[in-house]
Amino acid sequence: EAARQAAAGAPEGLCVVAREQTAGRGRQRRAWLSPRDAGLYVSVVLRPRFEQARWPLVTLAAALAVRDALKEACGLATDIKWPNDLLARGRKVCGILAEVVETKAGRAAVVGIGVNLDERAFPPELRESATSVAAETGSAPDAEEVLRALTRTLAHRYAELQHHDGAATTLRAWASHSSFAEGKRVRVALAAETFEGHTRGLEPDGALRVETDAGDIRIVRAGDVTAVREVLRTED
Repeated sequence: EAARQAAAGAPEGLCVVAREQTAGRGRQRRAWLSPRDAGLYVSVVLRPRFEQARWPLVTLAAALAVRDALKEACGLATDIKWPNDLLARGRKVCGILAEVVETKAGRAAVVGIGVNLDERAFPPELRESATSVAAETGSAPDAEEVLRALTRTLAHRYAELQHHDGAATTLRAWASHSSFAEGKRVRVALAAETFEGHTRGLEPDGALRVETDAGDIRIVRAGDVTAVREVLRTED
């Protein structure tokens, strides 16, 4: 609906909120379960006024905004996993998807955010990899309060990104709030290959730098990145 409104000329800042989604979608066309009143499901129309090469930074800014909002509204500390997930104790509590929409007024970005408010937001078989705000804090969050906090923090982080040094500011903030920014052992699954290595920061456009075991630096702009437990090796 947000994409449809954007194509029809909706102004920047339009927020579409759903109590339930029957066709929720995540990255790479994956299904995103959205049971009624179990999560916060919101999509925002943005019209960035900087070169499109920097638009991937919108996702990083959105992740920072969700982190800020969950801390403010729920007292929940989260980690940011590149490029678009928030984790609590290593399990996914939020997913973010940004898409570009062609409109008569120029290209727009639609940023979709899904936050698991309670354990009904995902099936039991995902409990090893997913969690919810309620499970982590021990109390049911107020969806309206979380939404109000999110609109404030998103407005702040997005305005920050628009500044002349906004890209550098956003990259620094992201790196300071993500354990995936530097030195994290990860497995990267691309369309045609999978490799492992350690993260070595972000590129100016938000791409992830990964140093492989062979010492090569790979630049990852699309793919699935998961943390890998370090294996301690001892010599006989």
